[in-house]
Amino acid sequence: MTSRRPSLHLIVTAAVLAAAVALRILDPSPVARLRLSVFDSYLNLKPREADPDFPVRIVDIDEASLAKIGQWPWPRAEIARIVERLADAGARTVAIDLILAEPDRLSPQALARQAEIRSELAPIVAELAALPSNDALLARAMARLPVVLGLAGDADESRKPERPKASFAIAGDDPRLFVPRFAGALVPLPELAEATAGMGAVNWFPARDQIVRQVPLLTTLGDTLVPTLALETLRTGMGETTLFVRASGGSSTGAFGQQTGVETVRVGTTVLPTSGDGQLWLNFARPDPRRHVSAHKLLDGTFDPKDFAGRHVLIGASATGLLDLRATPLAASVPGVEIHAQAVEQMLSGAHLTRPAFATGAEILFLLAAGTLVAGLIRRSGPLVAAAIGIVAIAAVAGGSWLAFSRGGYLLDPVYPSLALLAVYLAGSLLSFVRTETDRARVKRAFGHYVAAPLVEELAADPSRLKLGGETRDVTLLFADVRGFSRLSEGMDAEAVIRFVNRLFTPLSEVILEHRGTIDKFMGDAVMAFWNAPVVDPDHAARACRAALAMQVQMDRLNREEAARRAAAGEPAAPVRLGIGLNTGACCVGNVGSPGRFDYSVLGDPVNVAARIEDATKIYGAPILAGERTAREAATFAFLEIDTAAHLKGKDRPERLFALVGDEAVAASPAFAKLTAHYAKLRTALAEGDTAAATSAVAACRAAARDLPGEPINGLLDHYAAGLKA
Repeated sequence: MTSRRPSLHLIVTAAVLAAAVALRILDPSPVARLRLSVFDSYLNLKPREADPDFPVRIVDIDEASLAKIGQWPWPRAEIARIVERLADAGARTVAIDLILAEPDRLSPQALARQAEIRSELAPIVAELAALPSNDALLARAMARLPVVLGLAGDADESRKPERPKASFAIAGDDPRLFVPRFAGALVPLPELAEATAGMGAVNWFPARDQIVRQVPLLTTLGDTLVPTLALETLRTGMGETTLFVRASGGSSTGAFGQQTGVETVRVGTTVLPTSGDGQLWLNFARPDPRRHVSAHKLLDGTFDPKDFAGRHVLIGASATGLLDLRATPLAASVPGVEIHAQAVEQMLSGAHLTRPAFATGAEILFLLAAGTLVAGLIRRSGPLVAAAIGIVAIAAVAGGSWLAFSRGGYLLDPVYPSLALLAVYLAGSLLSFVRTETDRARVKRAFGHYVAAPLVEELAADPSRLKLGGETRDVTLLFADVRGFSRLSEGMDAEAVIRFVNRLFTPLSEVILEHRGTIDKFMGDAVMAFWNAPVVDPDHAARACRAALAMQVQMDRLNREEAARRAAAGEPAAPVRLGIGLNTGACCVGNVGSPGRFDYSVLGDPVNVAARIEDATKIYGAPILAGERTAREAATFAFLEIDTAAHLKGKDRPERLFALVGDEAVAASPAFAKLTAHYAKLRTALAEGDTAAATSAVAACRAAARDLPGEPINGLLDHYAAGLKA
C-alpha cells in the first residue's frame, strides 16, 4: 500500500495542475472577474496622477447648463457658438462626443415647414427658409479649428461609413482581424462630416460587470478600419494625418504559437500600447472638477479663455437625463466624455497600463513550477513546510505583481496562480491527511480504541442559519417627514405624485447612504433610517446628525430647483419642508418578518420615540429635533435644549428635546456662542414668566441667528413668539 501512495500523489497533483492550466486557458467569467477586481484594487491604491495643467478639458453639458439654457437637445447653433468660442480661446482641437446624424429639427428651415401650416405665419416662412441652417452654422464654426465628430458602430449593414479622415500605415497582420467589428455605422450628417477634421467611433466595450477598464483605439465598421474618438482627438490635436498600427507578424511575435493581434498604435512620436484587440488599458486618475467647465459658461461668456488655450477639448454630457454615464474602477458613475478625456490625457502623459502578451504564459509557468515544488514538499517534508514555502511563493507573486503595476504599469495577475497553488496545496494536504488518518484508524482498531465522529459545523451545514431573530444593539434612528406634501400634491394625478416623491427621496436617500446609514423603509412621504447596524459604527449618533443636516441642505436645493421649474412653467412656487427626528437607544436589530419573507429591520421603544420626536417638529417649529441621548453622544454638534420634559404623543414618560442647529464647525463658531447666550436668557425669562424679557430675548436670538448658515431656528423662535402672544 505504501508503494502506491507516491503514484496516487503524483496523479492527483498532475490532475490539479492540469485543471488549473485548462481553467486559465478557458478563462471563464469568474476567473476573469477575479483578475479584473485585483487590477481595480491596484488602481484604487495608486491611480494615475493627473497633470496639474489639465491638457484635456471638458465642456460639460451638465444639469446647471440644462437649467440655464433649456432642455436637450439644444439648437446646434448653440454648439456652434461653443466651438467658435473655443476657437477664439485657442483650443488645440475639439471633439464632440455626440452623434449628429440627423438634421437639426430646430433649424430655421424646419421651423419654416412647421409655420407653413399656419396662415398667420405665412409672412415669416420665406424669411425663415432663407436663413442658414443650424448645421451650416456648426459646419462653418468647425472650419476654424480641428474638430472631431463621433460616430457609432451598429448592426445595420446598409449604413456604411465614409473613408476615415485619418490614414493608416500597417506593419504586420491586418488589424481588422482583431479589433471590434460592426456591420455598419451611424455617422454624422454629410455637411458636418465634410467640415470635420476627424471622425471617431464612440462605442464602449465594458467587461461583463459593466465596468469600463479599456477604451478601443480602433474598430472596424463594415470593412473599414476607423479610429475611435479618443485616438482621433489625439491625432488632430497633434496635427498628424497618419496612424501607424503594428500588429503580430510585423515583428514575428506570438504567444504559444498564436498571433497576438494588435501591439501598438503610434501617433507621431507617441506610441500607445494596446491589448490584442486594439484596446487601451485605462490608467484612470481620480475625477477632478477642474477638468470640467459647464457649457453654459461658454455660452454666456463667463469662462476663462486661458482654460482652453492650447488644450484638447471634449464636448459631452454629464446630465443624468442624457444617459451617458458609465462605471469605472474608481467611480460607480462617470460621464462617458470623462472616460474619453482621461484616455486622451493618458495618451499625452505616457502613463500607460499594459497587460503583456506573455503575461498568461508567465502566470501558467509560475504555477507549474511552484505547484510542483509544493506538491513534492508535502510528500517529503509534510504540510507545514509546504505551507511555509507556498506562503513565500504567494507573497512573492503578490509583491511582484504590485511592483510591476506600481513601477512599470504592467498588469500581472497574482490571484489566479495563488489560488491554483492553494488548490495544489489543499489537494496534497488532503491526501496527506487521509493517509495519516487511515494509519491512525488502523492502529486504533488494532488496540480496540473507539474513535468519535468529527464535529459537524452546524451553522454551515444547516439551512436554518437563515432563521428569524436578531440582537440588541444601540442604534441612532432618523425619521424624516415631508411638510406641505398634501397641499402640494393637490391637483396631481397618481403618476405625478409618485414622480414628485421619487424626485424628493432619491437625493435624500443618497445622503443617508453617503453617511453610512441603513434605510429601513419609506412610508408615503416619510423615510426611516438607522445607524450602527448591520455594520458597527461607534460614531453612529454623529453620523446621523450630520446626515440630518445634509438632508436639510439638500431639501433647500430641491426647493430652489422646483421653484425655478414652476416659474418657468408659470406656476406658483410651493416649497416643501422636511421635519427630522433623531433618537438613540437600545433596539433589537435583525431579520424581522416570516420564514418565507423577512427584512433586516429594527424594533424597540426608541423607534417609537424617534417617530414622536419627528412629529414634535411640527409643534416646536425646529426642522431637526433630537432626543437627550443623541445630543449627549454627539456633544460636539450645535444643540439647543428646547424642552426638559416634553410630553410626546402616545408616550407617558417625558423626554428632553434638543434642536440640532449645526455641525461641529457651527458649534465652535462665535455666532453660536452668541446665540447660546441669548437663548439661555430666553429660557430663563420663560421659566420666570417674564414676557418682556422673553420677547427681547427672542429678538436677540433672531439677530444672532442671522450669522448662522441657513435658517435653523427661525421656526423655533416663531414658536416661542407665538406662545408669548397667546
